[in-house]
Parts: sequence; C-alpha cells; structure tokens
Amino acid sequence: SVFLLFSGVLFTLAERFWPRRPQPVNRQGYGLDIAYAFFNAEVVGSLVAIWLGGIYGAKFLAWREPLGISTLARQPEWLQLLTLLLVKDFLQWGVHNTLHRVPALWEFHKVHHSTEVMDWLSNWRFHWFEIVVYQTVLYLPANLLGLSPTVTFGCAVVSTTIGHFAHANLRWRIGPLKYVINSPEMHIWHHVHPEAGPINRNFAVSIALWDWLFHTAYAPAQAPERLGVAQSRTT
Repeated sequence: SVFLLFSGVLFTLAERFWPRRPQPVNRQGYGLDIAYAFFNAEVVGSLVAIWLGGIYGAKFLAWREPLGISTLARQPEWLQLLTLLLVKDFLQWGVHNTLHRVPALWEFHKVHHSTEVMDWLSNWRFHWFEIVVYQTVLYLPANLLGLSPTVTFGCAVVSTTIGHFAHANLRWRIGPLKYVINSPEMHIWHHVHPEAGPINRNFAVSIALWDWLFHTAYAPAQAPERLGVAQSRTT
C-alpha cells in the first residue's frame, strides 16, 4: 500500500511536468480507475496471493531437490530477481499475446483496453480474472525455483513500477532503452483504437525485448489519435 501510494504520487507529479498531452488529474474515467486500483490491488491481489501460496508452497517444496532446481535459490538475491523477472515476463508476454487472440479471453482483457484517456492509473483497469492469471505466472516459477519472498516481492515492485511508467501520460522517449524496457512511447500504441492504427502490437509487460525479437513491436514517432476498443465508451 505504501509503495502504491508513493509511486502514484510520483507519477502524478511527473505527468504534470512532462505530459504527452494536457489532461486534468480528474480526467475521464478517473474515479472508475481508482475503484479498480483499490479492488484489484488490495482485495483481489491479497486473496489470490493467499490462495496461490497455499497451493504452491507445499507441493513444489518436494520437487526442488530431486529436479536439481534449488541451485538458484542459493545464488545472490540480485541474480534471483533478474532470473525471475526474465522468466516471469516472458511467460506474461505469451499470456498477454494470447489474451488478445483468443476471443473468449479477449472478453476479459478488453476491460483494460476500454480506457480512452490514459495515464499511470490506467495500469490498474483490468478484470480480476487477469490477476489470477498473471499472479499464477509469478508464483509458479518463484515457488518452483525456491526463491525467497523478498525476491518475489521485489519482482512485483519492479513490474508494477514499469507498468505505471508504460501507461503514464508522459512525452518521454527513452532512446535505445526502448528495446529493453516497456515505455510510454511504445505502450500507447498497444492501446490504439482499431480505427486509428495497427492492433495486436507491443505486448510487453515489463521487458520490450520480446516484442522486438518476435516482430510485434511498433513505435512510430507520434502518438495515436484515439485509444480504446471498437464500439466502447467510458462513462
């Protein structure tokens, strides 16, 4: 909660000084996104973490030694964190891609794309089902590899910070780092309205490298003229 409050204040201030386009803090859909942020982060997030902890903790403990996969847990925490981030993010890139291409799953994911005025808070507008999916992707490698709760939490903090940054209403361009880190200049095009540009691009959650490797990257100099999904209006 403290981290979310601190990052929220930080990105809100940054958007006031370096906005991609002028828009008030209380922009269209702002109250809705606050409700999503509270519900997804505090309520659903906590319940899913408890549920997954009960499922994974005991079952994977017996697998680690026979499979020889507990070695990573004995490495420095920075190496554990980097490994978890890479593994988890690649899995999430695949899940995100699938959410767009399977019609039944798109019905859940299009909630996130319903935003038509985007800033860092838009990162939290998504269906609760996605928490189950993405948290499972986080806890599966973390528990299978025997990583510490500190590393798991650190990975969540890094991913959330990059998610806020990528959704933020910022005019920043990060140069060559765009090939590594998801950023506003790329992610804005992921939210483009179907009538305003190519869809199903830039699936990166934290690491943009996957999009460049698999030819789903799209990052022109300008921002799209319209965001959202077909036949949707945010009230």
